Amino acid sequence: MLATPPLVTFDPEQALAVLRTPNSVYAVRIATDGSPRHLYWGPPVAADVLASLPEALSPAASSFEADAAADELAPQTGPRFGPAGLQVRFSDGTRGAQWRFAGHTVDRGELRLHLEDRHRPLRADLCYRVRPHTDVVERWTELSHAGAPGDPAVAAPVDRTGPITVERLDSAAWTVPPLGDYRLSHLVGGWNSEFQLQRDRLPVAETVLTSRRGLTGHHASPWLAVDDGTADEEHGEVWSTALAWSGSWRVTVHRDPVGRTTWTGGFGHEGTGWVLRPGESLRTPVFAGLYTPHGFGGASRVWHAYVRRHVLPGPERDRPVLYNSWEATGFDVSEAGQIRLAHLAARLGAELFVLDDGWFGTREDDRSGLGDWTPRPAAFPRGLRPLADEVHRLGMRFGLWVEPEMVNRDSDLYRAHPDWVIHSPHLDATELRNQLVLNFARPDVEAWALATLDHLVREHHVDWLKWDANRPFTETGWDAHPDPDRIWIEHTRAVHRIMDRLRADHDGLRIEACAGGGGRVDLGMLARTDQAWTSDNTDPADRIGIQHGFSQLFPAQAMAAWVTDSPNVATGRHTPLRFRFHVAMAGALGLGGDLASWSEEELDEAAGFVAQYKRIRPIVQRGVQHRVAPPGPLSAVHYAAPDDSEHVLFFWRVTDRWGRRPAPVRLPALDPGARYLDPDLQREYSGAVLVHRGIDPSLPAGDHASALIRLRRLDS
Repeated sequence: MLATPPLVTFDPEQALAVLRTPNSVYAVRIATDGSPRHLYWGPPVAADVLASLPEALSPAASSFEADAAADELAPQTGPRFGPAGLQVRFSDGTRGAQWRFAGHTVDRGELRLHLEDRHRPLRADLCYRVRPHTDVVERWTELSHAGAPGDPAVAAPVDRTGPITVERLDSAAWTVPPLGDYRLSHLVGGWNSEFQLQRDRLPVAETVLTSRRGLTGHHASPWLAVDDGTADEEHGEVWSTALAWSGSWRVTVHRDPVGRTTWTGGFGHEGTGWVLRPGESLRTPVFAGLYTPHGFGGASRVWHAYVRRHVLPGPERDRPVLYNSWEATGFDVSEAGQIRLAHLAARLGAELFVLDDGWFGTREDDRSGLGDWTPRPAAFPRGLRPLADEVHRLGMRFGLWVEPEMVNRDSDLYRAHPDWVIHSPHLDATELRNQLVLNFARPDVEAWALATLDHLVREHHVDWLKWDANRPFTETGWDAHPDPDRIWIEHTRAVHRIMDRLRADHDGLRIEACAGGGGRVDLGMLARTDQAWTSDNTDPADRIGIQHGFSQLFPAQAMAAWVTDSPNVATGRHTPLRFRFHVAMAGALGLGGDLASWSEEELDEAAGFVAQYKRIRPIVQRGVQHRVAPPGPLSAVHYAAPDDSEHVLFFWRVTDRWGRRPAPVRLPALDPGARYLDPDLQREYSGAVLVHRGIDPSLPAGDHASALIRLRRLDS
């Protein structure tokens, strides 16, 4: 049996770094000018083959065009005319770094390429990490000012003590091999329409995907995939990347006129910059990437396994069936009303009861109260403990909605600390949803938020926090701070730190990410939350497309999906309860309707669906997902147990058309040599037929029809 090659190697004679994953190889060569240059990213090849690969030169090289391979992080110097992932300005006005390779470090699965500027006190580490059992390569950059405060600046040929302005510091640049054509997949949308998958031929141009909002954003996502235009769900080479950052971000994709395609990305956006002084450094978030020959579905399955294994906290835990009171009550909350809903939720089988907005301060609408995180006396005269105790008595956990980054002007907090909000001097502050954003980059604000949330959790026996953020940043500044744009980085890092500290200090506390729906969902946020609220739009017809886009990167275990009322509050659409449940059961199931208005028949039917979901939950939340029919006339998703023993399939048809029957849905994940049983209908299938011909879900006639089919592999 062949020995497994090391995950990371560096050959000094060849100046060649190689990172190996189970099914791919990533290789970097140090160029003669000291710059790390991309060499290879694709299926496994031997080290001697990599060493013999020629440098990827431009076929249009001339005195006007670079003749070198693509940079791993491009500076502004030399004949580089594409997007520079590192943009710096020194105290004398000089722009750009010129690198000298200063060595490398390998520590198990981590590689660091050490770079020093030839003339200036600037150092960088380009960092790479590969982990066992995943094809994902993690990359980030660490940049430091190498001058010391006591350096003799006057005697030196350059100023070694002056500040260095960092105008752009990306985590990584990625390069795909020459292809016949290039197609870009990414996610677009807006509030109530997040995660809309977009696939277009990549233009010969620079394409910028970005958020300038201080949040990841509803309108875009820091995930993308590139292929040659021929890949489908199960076949074709795909290269995909995702940035683990929950604030403003930017990814620039560059297809040049001679066919080279690269992209570079990280935190921040144009017009911002940061200052490094002697001894200071900046570390970027991880920008992760993968290669697969198994199409978009194969890429998603690698991402899902990576998120479960290396990102999500507690991936082995079932995400609970929750009930959230928002759509039932809005701001009109009371102890008696919430207890009544809690009893109904427990009857349906809910495992978690979440009290949403309206419970605190003077919060009777969205114009006041944010920032005053104490129970509203008119709604909860005895505080929240009686409600929490009753929820726990009913066998459920107790959750609470919070929006700690936000404040209303009409609040005690704002009246006491108006200087705590994000603002720029001499500019009028824009209110959105009647609220302003607190500057979590300030240590005193971070400390207040942590202490406030810690007290809430302890005092009220809170098991679950739904952490919301209902507006982006505007007029962003940090009055009197010497490096005011640090707010774009430090606010996000403070949010992450507070979540991490709360989880560490309260064993068993769970957190749900939310930002007006899916406005802050990324690998950085999911590293400290158990699931994300996908969208405020709970209309199941719209959710099919939203959930399809979400699944490009994130697993079903992290996708909160509710069953709410009909007609839907967002769209006014009427849909049957069965259809609503079947769509929501494809993720982390939740309930959000006004249960007090549901009939006895609806309550009993809902309880049956909840019980059914709990039986299939291990497969949905931890199984392998196959998008066997994308949104269209008939949509379908297949979840398979890793050992092929059990399978769960959801089918949805939004609109019925007379005389049109969708084709059977093929199930390529099954074993064609096996036989499978539908235990509900006691019907047996040939695996070969299901793989090559497909299955007919036999949907009932009419619009908004759906089916859930279970399959079990039969022993041979």
